[in-house]
Amino acid sequence: DLEEYVRPDWWSRIFNYLYLRTDADIINDLNITSHEIDLFLEILNLSPDDKILDLCCGQGRHSLELARRNFKNIEGLDRSHYLIQKAKTTARKEDLNIRFREGDARKIPSSTDSFDLVMILGNSFGYFETTQDDLRVLKEVFRVLKPWGKILIEVTDGDYLRNNFQARSWEWMDKKHFVCRERSLSLDKQRLISREVITHTEKGVIADQFYAERLYSKENLTRILETAGFSNITFQGQISPDSKRNQDLGMMEKCLIVTAVEKKLWTPVKIKLKKETKNVAVILGDPNKPDLLKPSTVFDDDDFYTIDQLKAGLRELKDFQFVYLNSHDTLIQELTKLKGNIDFAFNLCDEGYNNDAQKELHIPSLLEMLSISYTGSGPQCLAYCYDKSLVRGIAREMGIPVPEAFFVKPEDITFGLPFNFPVMVKPNFGDSSFGITQRSVANSFEELVNAISEIREKFGYEKPILVEEFLTGKDLSVGIIGNPPESYTVLPLIMTDYSSLPENLPKICGYESKWLPDTPYWNIKSIPANLPENVEKFIIECCLKLSERLECRDYCRFDWRLDANGNPKLLEVNPNPGWCWDGHLAKMAEIANIPYIEMLKTILQATEQRIGKTNTNHN
Repeated sequence: DLEEYVRPDWWSRIFNYLYLRTDADIINDLNITSHEIDLFLEILNLSPDDKILDLCCGQGRHSLELARRNFKNIEGLDRSHYLIQKAKTTARKEDLNIRFREGDARKIPSSTDSFDLVMILGNSFGYFETTQDDLRVLKEVFRVLKPWGKILIEVTDGDYLRNNFQARSWEWMDKKHFVCRERSLSLDKQRLISREVITHTEKGVIADQFYAERLYSKENLTRILETAGFSNITFQGQISPDSKRNQDLGMMEKCLIVTAVEKKLWTPVKIKLKKETKNVAVILGDPNKPDLLKPSTVFDDDDFYTIDQLKAGLRELKDFQFVYLNSHDTLIQELTKLKGNIDFAFNLCDEGYNNDAQKELHIPSLLEMLSISYTGSGPQCLAYCYDKSLVRGIAREMGIPVPEAFFVKPEDITFGLPFNFPVMVKPNFGDSSFGITQRSVANSFEELVNAISEIREKFGYEKPILVEEFLTGKDLSVGIIGNPPESYTVLPLIMTDYSSLPENLPKICGYESKWLPDTPYWNIKSIPANLPENVEKFIIECCLKLSERLECRDYCRFDWRLDANGNPKLLEVNPNPGWCWDGHLAKMAEIANIPYIEMLKTILQATEQRIGKTNTNHN
């Protein structure tokens, strides 16, 4: 009975110089490792800047290969002192920047929310005597992964090996060493027990060692990953190493490749507000309340991912310290407690108070009543810009061109059309393209009536509707960070690229493009605008004038469109525009070589500068 000879901690003794010889046909073959990394990179779609933990890394063959491919943030962890020293030596010889450490996978010596990816490769999962220890490993991986981080496991196909293992084999390791192996299933058939007898032709037997590895099926792997908290568990196929010895591959004969994602929030960090840093309260929408603008009316994975990307960026700003407020039921009490201990609030609650878009101005109103400074525009500006018709009137008063339009009130039964088709039909009040779909572009009275009915019935909108002439030229956005006329940056103008859209669909960036991934509109993208110099200059001048007139602050976005003759007309003004990592403002910043984290920092600095001047003026 082989099982009774297996020590519970066999894994702490076996991984030495002999291991590098018995398994050399796989673990020392650079071509095999390179092929595996090719496959893993194809699966994972990694960035060279991603932070990667190679858990149970052995002599670091996968970490070293990634570093050779210019991945910059790699750590390796293994229990074997011998293998870690071997990894460090190789890294030094090749001048590769990898941090190799000794440690137990059940207690990873890394801080919470540290890594974008954790790899457990080379069949290094399932060594422990109980599944509880394996679960401890996965829970530790869950802890050290960042929100939306991934795990990749390469582990023997338990179902296959249970029925196809070689009971006995032997092979030459080199000219003077050969290894004899004997295998049997454990009593519960959940582990494969192996005995290796290593013999030197002159010295005789130099090692007689026993080990056991758990045989995980796809079902059991799925169950334990789910228990550890992982989601999106995907089996990416199988892998079999192309050994040049072409003899006994043992546990590596056929391995499963499985990936999973952990969807968690950033772990709350208890912080003491510090005088030497700027303390900022970040105000967000409430994920526990319905949001009628979203198709499912609830915060979904994309929303949580967007928030996690924001928090990941803000964590990098070492001059600031952030606390996050997203419970609107307790928002007033929390802000009252923080008053006097924070420098200002970062108002990112574009959902509005209680996720009601009409109450977006309530957040800055509350902050003003509490005498707390904040980023972005004030309540009066938000009230103005929420009313599209009002902004049109202000723009026309200033000589800024806008499309022809008329108002349809809820009680209106008949109306005339003072200009020609096609027309655009949209709610007068609202944002996030609420109520604007492909059917909002009407080419006849029948389509116009149907578009109005859809907004009323499908979206439950009972307020005035704006009917505008539909402009067929380039669809443009302008972003400004700062506070004109003194300190500000105009970001590169972008235009919407509709080339992927079928010809029969109207070229608009509406509700489908922001909320419905199964429609053709999801594939439209933003590209740098290519405009005549005089047109671009005119648009920017108008935006700067409007920004001052409407009292937009710190950051804002303006949407324009050209008519068929190339004449620009203002569509909307967006104070406190979308701040998300893949939004229009971030895309403009990216074109200007401003990373997302720098964009956030620039907004914060614009607020600091404005607040400082306001305080100086009051003094």
